[in-house]
Amino acid sequence: MTTSSLETRAVVAASSPQRRRRPQAVDALPSSIAPGPVARTFGIIALVVATLYFLVPVYWLAVASTKSNADLTSSFGFWFAKWNLATNYDKLMAWTQGLYWHWVGNSIVYSTAAGVIGTLIAVMAGYAIAKFSFPGKRIAVGVIMAGLLLPVAILTVPLYIEFHALGLTNTVWAIIIPAAVSPFGVFLGMVYAESSVPTELLEAARIDGAGEIRIFFTIVLRLLAPAMVTIFLFVFVATWNNFLLPLMMISSPELKPVTLGLYGMMSYFAPDKGAVMLGALLGVIPLVILFFTLQRYWRSGLAAGAVKG
Repeated sequence: MTTSSLETRAVVAASSPQRRRRPQAVDALPSSIAPGPVARTFGIIALVVATLYFLVPVYWLAVASTKSNADLTSSFGFWFAKWNLATNYDKLMAWTQGLYWHWVGNSIVYSTAAGVIGTLIAVMAGYAIAKFSFPGKRIAVGVIMAGLLLPVAILTVPLYIEFHALGLTNTVWAIIIPAAVSPFGVFLGMVYAESSVPTELLEAARIDGAGEIRIFFTIVLRLLAPAMVTIFLFVFVATWNNFLLPLMMISSPELKPVTLGLYGMMSYFAPDKGAVMLGALLGVIPLVILFFTLQRYWRSGLAAGAVKG
C-alpha cells in the first residue's frame, strides 16, 4: 500500500460528514429541546460571571504592575495611580540581574519540550490501550486511573530522590521528564483514540500491507491532531505553572523557570511588589499567545471524545 493511499484514507476519514458535523445553532433546535427565555438569561448571566471571574484578576494584575509599594496600599485597587511602569521594569531587571527574560525562555523551552514529548507518549500509549488487546491491559488502565488520583506534590520528594541518585538534579531533564509523563494525557489519548480512530480503517490499512508504525504515523496522528493539541496545551500549562518540582530540583539561577525566579524575588525582604506584578504579567503573555494561536484546534479537540461512533 502506497503512502499516498494511506494519507488519502486518513484525510477522507477525518473529513467525513460525521466528523465535519457542527452543532446546530440554538434557533435551529426543535422547540422541545430549545432553551427557553429564562434558561437563556441564566446562561448569559453565568457566562458573564465566569468571564469576569477570569478576566478581573488579569486586569488587576495589569493595574498593579504600574504602581509602587505605596500606591498599592493608598490608591484604589482597580484603577491606575502614578505611572511607574518603566520604573518597575528597571527594578525587575535590576533585581533579577538581567535574568528575567532568560527565565521566561527557560519556561518556554521546558514547557514546549515537555508538551511535545508528553503528547507523543500520551497519544501512543492511549492508542495502544484503546485499539490493541494485550496481557495486563486492565492493570495498565487501573494504574493510569490511579495516577489521576495522586496529587503531584506527593510525588515530588520521591522524584527528587530518584533523580538525585541518577545525577540529574539541577538539569533541564529534572523538569522535562517528570512533566512529560502525564497519566491525564494518556487517559485523554485513550478516550480520543476510542472515538476518533475507526477500527475499520485500521483493518483496511493492515490488509493493504501497512505496518503498525506506518499506520500510526500516517493515519492515526492525522485523526488525533485536534486531540494532540488539547493534550499539548494541558501539559504545556501544567509545566509552565509547576513550582514545587523546580524548587526541589533546580539550584542554579540560570536554569530557573520564571515561576521560581519570581518566587525568589517575592521572598526577598521588602520586595518591590509592583515589579513582581509586572514580572507576573509579562510571564503570562506567552500563554495568552499560545491559547489564541491554538484555540481553534483546542475547541475541536475538547469535543473530539465527547460522542462515540
